[in-house]
Amino acid sequence: MKQNKETEKRVIKKKKSSLRENIEAILVAVVLALFIRTFVVQAFKIPSGSMKDTLLIGDHILVNKFIYGIKLPFIGTTLVSIKDPQPEDIVVFEYPDDPSKDFIKRVIGVAGDRIEIRDKKVYVNNKLLDQDFAIFTDNRSIQSRDDFGPVTVPKDSLFVMGDNRDNSHDSRFWGFVKLKAVKGKAFIIYWSWNGENQNSILEYVRWSRMGQLLK
Repeated sequence: MKQNKETEKRVIKKKKSSLRENIEAILVAVVLALFIRTFVVQAFKIPSGSMKDTLLIGDHILVNKFIYGIKLPFIGTTLVSIKDPQPEDIVVFEYPDDPSKDFIKRVIGVAGDRIEIRDKKVYVNNKLLDQDFAIFTDNRSIQSRDDFGPVTVPKDSLFVMGDNRDNSHDSRFWGFVKLKAVKGKAFIIYWSWNGENQNSILEYVRWSRMGQLLK
């Protein structure tokens, strides 16, 4: 009888030990996932067509959060500076008019750059930009959208625009993006889902876009 009780105690102890190991493993995994999401890589989904054809509605992308430095969550203070966003980088940032929302656009100008738009053509420091990723779908000329500036990008700020120039709510309308509001640089499409597809269910997935590096 005594031996049976001791055996039972060992079994209970072993079960508690296994349970503790499992809990510890889960906690470590959660902490590691939160660390990676906060400081290294984060996934985002594209909800609008402002970056067509570079990014389509339903694209799922990964954003490198480490490339521009290590920032404290919530306040955006940079602890370790690596480099600042550069022209033509595709960046995710907190929308200036509502920081609870994330926007994605392309960097057009950095601090000190002089930006001007004349008849849809973008000039940076009086030099015309030749960007084959920019598309135009509206033949109309709208003053605030197609003729803008000149303005000079202030310190610690960016001027950003969507690649779908006629259908993008960007710096032409709400101003500059503060560097501290930038979350990271988009670098790859890892999944793409075409929710508007009306054909075979197999065609809902845009297979050709998966694994595509962004530039």
